[in-house]
Amino acid sequence: MSSIRPSLESDVAAITAIYAWHVENGTGTFETTAPTETEMAGRRADVLSKGLPYLVMEDGGKVIGFAYCQWFKPRPAYRFSAEDSIYMHKDAAGKGQGKVLLAELVKQAQAVGIRKLIAVIGDSGNAGSIGVHQALGFTPAGSIRSCGWKFGRWLDIVIMEKAIGEGDRTAPADGA
Repeated sequence: MSSIRPSLESDVAAITAIYAWHVENGTGTFETTAPTETEMAGRRADVLSKGLPYLVMEDGGKVIGFAYCQWFKPRPAYRFSAEDSIYMHKDAAGKGQGKVLLAELVKQAQAVGIRKLIAVIGDSGNAGSIGVHQALGFTPAGSIRSCGWKFGRWLDIVIMEKAIGEGDRTAPADGA
């Protein structure tokens, strides 16, 4: 039985290994060199320092996926928009668990005041990521053709969006 919880510092090694596999074998991320555990720990700490969720999914005590959101852009006007990221262990992919993990991330992002989630999906052929986002109500917002070069070929990015909570129907509490 899988469970989702906030990530812990002790999860960084597993998070790093999952992400490294995607860097080295996939096109969902445009990084070409896998970050070290120290780098991943710093990235996680940055997300948490902003009060944003950083989750892991466990199965049998083993981390099989992680998801987090980070400000879409650093300028203050973007403070209600975040970009989501989700990565599953290669053996957990395609089993529906990513959808459960992303659904929980959406819920937690809303709880901290995010009004718009944005997915920037590497590779327009990334049917798994596009599909899980569509299944959770993300809609296409556009694509940028041939903006990344990895594994000897040009790759597109697909941008998807989802309004959460009140979305743009109301002004935020600190609508200044």
